[in-house]
Amino acid sequence: MLKVGKKIIVVALGGNALVQEGEKGTIQEQFANTRKSITGIVQCIKKGFDVVITHGNGPQVGNMLLRTELSRDKVPELPLGICVADTEGAIGYMIQQTMVNSLQKEQIDKCVVTILTQVVVDKDDNAFRNPTKPIGPFFAAEEAGKIAKDQGWEMVENRHRGYRRVVASPRPLKIVERESVKRLLESGEVVIAAGGGGIPVIVEEDGSLEGADCVVDKDLASSVLALDIKADCLVMLTGVEHVCLNYGESDQKPLATITIKEAESYMAEGHFPSGSMGPKIQAAVNFLKGGGECVFITAIDKVWEAIAGKTGTRIVP
Repeated sequence: MLKVGKKIIVVALGGNALVQEGEKGTIQEQFANTRKSITGIVQCIKKGFDVVITHGNGPQVGNMLLRTELSRDKVPELPLGICVADTEGAIGYMIQQTMVNSLQKEQIDKCVVTILTQVVVDKDDNAFRNPTKPIGPFFAAEEAGKIAKDQGWEMVENRHRGYRRVVASPRPLKIVERESVKRLLESGEVVIAAGGGGIPVIVEEDGSLEGADCVVDKDLASSVLALDIKADCLVMLTGVEHVCLNYGESDQKPLATITIKEAESYMAEGHFPSGSMGPKIQAAVNFLKGGGECVFITAIDKVWEAIAGKTGTRIVP
C-alpha cells in the first residue's frame, strides 16, 4: 500500500476509460464512462494526495483521422499533432467537467485545470521509419485489408481483438509545460496534462519548437511527466485488474507484486506485447529507475483499491 500523506500521484487513464469495447464512442457514452473512471481518483484526493491525470486518445484520434480521410476533397488534411491537440482539449474538457462536478458533491474545494501539453521528441528517432503505435478502432481482417489499400494505412494484428492502424511513436524526452504543472500542484489544483501522450514537438537548432507528425505513447509520456514533476507514484489504469503472464491463455497468471528485474525479465520473454501491456511495463521500469517510489497497474474502476493494496499489480524497485 502507498502510504497516505502529502504525495503526488500521476494517474494515467487508458483509452477504454472513455470508449469501451463494443461501444460506438458517442459523447454521451464517453461522459458516462468518464464518470465511472474518476470515482477512485476522487477518493485519492479525499485522502490527501495531489493528483495529475493523463489519458489516452487512440479511439478519438483514429476517428478524427477517419473523418479527415472521408472528407479529403472537402476540407484540408490534419496532421497527427493537430489531431492530438484537438482531442487533448476535448477529452480534457470531459474529464475536467466530470471532476469539478464530483469534487463539488464531495465538498472538496479544488480547481481542475487542463493543460495542452507539448512533449519533446528526437527528430532522428528511428520510430519515424518504423511505425508501431496502434491508434483508432479495431477492424476485422477483410475490412482492415480494404482500409489499408484505400487509405495507405499500415495495419497490425492484435490476436485477441483484430487489426488496428499503426503510426510513428518516438520516445518522449521531456514535457515542455512541466513547470506549469508543478506550480498548479503547489497551488492545490488537480491537473489534467499530457493527454494522448501530449502534442509531439521537435526542438529546432535555434531552440524553437515545431510540431512533429507522429503520436507519443500515453504511458511513456506519463512516466516522463511523473519524473519531471517528481511524483511519488504512477498509476496506469487499463481494461484488466492485473498484469498477467500468458494473457488470454489457459495458464494465464495474474501478478500481484513484481520488481523491476522481474518486469524486465518477463518483457524479454515476450509476455507483454508492444501493442498492449508492453508500453505500460516499460513506462513503469523507466519511472522506477528514475527514482519513483512505486507503480500500480489495474482496472479503471480500481484505482483506490490498488493504492490501498487490495488489488492490481504493484511494481517496485
